[in-house]
Amino acid sequence: MREATILQMLALLVCTLFCASAARQAVGQPHVLVDGITIVRFTDAPPRSVRLQLDPTSGTFLAITIDGDLYSIPATRGASPQRVATAVDHGITRLQGLAIHGASIYLCGNVAVNGGKGTKGRLVRGRLQPDGSRRWTTVFETDSFGTVQIAFDHGFNAVVVSPDERHLYVTSGSRTDHGEVQDNGGAYPDAREEPLTASVLRVPIDAENLHLPNDLDELTAAGYLYARGIRNAYDMAFSSAGHLFAVSNSGDYDHPEDMFWVREGHHYGFPWVMGGVDNPQQYADFHPDPENDPFINPYSLAYTQEYFYNDPDFPPRPENVTFTPPVANIGPDANYYRDRETGRVVKGDETGVAVGTFTAHRSPLGLVFDTDTTLALPYRGDGFVLSWTDGTQSVLLGRLSNLGADLIHLTLFHNPHTDHYIVRAQRIAEGFRGPVDAELVGSDLYVLEHGGSEAAIWKLSLSPRRTSRTE
Repeated sequence: MREATILQMLALLVCTLFCASAARQAVGQPHVLVDGITIVRFTDAPPRSVRLQLDPTSGTFLAITIDGDLYSIPATRGASPQRVATAVDHGITRLQGLAIHGASIYLCGNVAVNGGKGTKGRLVRGRLQPDGSRRWTTVFETDSFGTVQIAFDHGFNAVVVSPDERHLYVTSGSRTDHGEVQDNGGAYPDAREEPLTASVLRVPIDAENLHLPNDLDELTAAGYLYARGIRNAYDMAFSSAGHLFAVSNSGDYDHPEDMFWVREGHHYGFPWVMGGVDNPQQYADFHPDPENDPFINPYSLAYTQEYFYNDPDFPPRPENVTFTPPVANIGPDANYYRDRETGRVVKGDETGVAVGTFTAHRSPLGLVFDTDTTLALPYRGDGFVLSWTDGTQSVLLGRLSNLGADLIHLTLFHNPHTDHYIVRAQRIAEGFRGPVDAELVGSDLYVLEHGGSEAAIWKLSLSPRRTSRTE
């Protein structure tokens, strides 16, 4: 779209290396911030891990890496991860999603096409065989569409099983930062978002060899398109009330990070709105200037590469569509925001503003809920979410808060009058190195770190629920 100057390329390199490594740098051993929780190092994490789940059939943990490897980890402290499958087996070279249902596991991600300039989404099933191996079959594969060679292409990245065990919900993240043109060196001219991106899809759990078209009308008519307008719902989970929630990270602008109650047919606003704040690039008078717009970070990738620009061809908002707002965070934590009037960074519970939902650039991950109400109060039936970014290291988050790389307790409140939720967010542990996923097993919460030789799986023991004789 635009030629980058040498200075811009140097700025990009510095920002990319800094941002990508920030949350992986040592921040000390994780520690808890409230009473009643203990934490121990459970075992080493496989390098470049992105997902962790307990397999109830074998009683072992399964972990996947973004390179396509599947690991088995005995549920014993200090046990070594063992690789049991690779991309050669299941066919997904960029692997990001893992779900387990009975003796089957589901993996989702992307495969490269067109010499690496294009991509396809892919979901596969691995059925356990009597000899302990897995038979891999395709659930769906999508049409191809353009990828990009930067971090804005989020790909197919999460899969969850519905409570009634009838469907699989799959997320496909955006291929842009905020809806700008990303044509991959001209290979896909004028390409922005696609019908298959920034969406949540739903398919029958027993489906085989489905083809998902890159066509909005066809996806909708077939019943595969469940919800739209979510930039990157890298984690989804069903709550104890059976409602589907997703946490999403916003782009390089200082938009808050969303948490959504995901409902069929709803549109959540991307790329026109993120975190309850409008995307300024949709407006004809937008001329990006950090001196006049404090929401623009001059060291961000989107600014140094001129992805913020005056954009008269920005797509108009869809007609006759009302965007569903994010869950409002009433604090006391993860609720710093940049005031739209003054540009100053303030804290929501101090100004009386409910933020939608989390402090910008925290990158919420590892969403889990106490669906079986196993935990004692104050955690019973509640949720937990990790924050990937370390505010002391990040050029993006650091402008708003020096907190991050932590675990947050989420207490949701449903308002029957608005038929929507608000959330109370409280930090309960911090000091992780790139925390990327979590798994709740009984009263123990396992936190997976992504990264190199020092990455670990941590075990946090919460108080289990005590059952009275009258229950």
